Amino acid sequence: MNILYLLIGASLLAALVFLALFIWSVRTGQFEDTYTPSVRILFDDDEVNDDGVQQEQVPDNETKKD
Repeated sequence: MNILYLLIGASLLAALVFLALFIWSVRTGQFEDTYTPSVRILFDDDEVNDDGVQQEQVPDNETKKD
């Protein structure tokens, strides 16, 4: 029976920690930008070559000048 008191106390402590973290994230503006995540998938990422180095993407209508 004593273990139940310990588990209830631990769960209440965890719930309070998560509540505090949620309130902190709301106050610091973590949930203010609701538009960007929905269109982020539409943006092109930079390509990575075999060496792990990012390369610039050149639009089709432009050519790289050496």
